[in-house]
This record gives sequence, C-alpha cells and structure tokens, in this order.
Amino acid sequence: MQERYKTRGTCAREIVFEVDSDNVVTYLHFVNGCGGNLQGISKLVIGQKAEEVIKKLKGIPCQNGTSCPDQLCEALENYLKNKENK
Repeated sequence: MQERYKTRGTCAREIVFEVDSDNVVTYLHFVNGCGGNLQGISKLVIGQKAEEVIKKLKGIPCQNGTSCPDQLCEALENYLKNKENK
C-alpha cells in the first residue's frame, strides 16, 4: 500500500513510497523538487531496508535545515513507528 508524506522545508512537496513486510523500500517517488537528483535517490533507495536508508541519509542538510533525503528519513521513521504501534 502506498504511503504519502507531506514534506516541510524542501522543494519536493510530497513523498510517495511503499515498504514491504520486511521493511524494504519497494517504491519511492518525490512530488516536485529536483527531478534528476530525486530520481537518482529513488533508484538508490529502492531495494534497501528502511532502517539502512535512515542510517545513511538522516540529517543531510540542504535548505531550511532539512533536505529531501532527510524528509524521506522522517517519512520512513513515521511509517516504522506507526507499523510498530499497530
């Protein structure tokens, strides 16, 4: 099932993603933002465990104290937290 995350402080306005039962990212799309860079990030992240993505990308700055990769980490952290609470 696709998840949607409204970003803050980035050119991308939304992140659409899917994570399977093993916490592997199976789909990732950024709405708006720097097309080439975000397509590249998507290709690199798909097939990776959400926890590994968070370890590698969390805290990367761009503008406004965050970045698209950092916002992806927030989205994945929220997803994992919500999954754990179900």
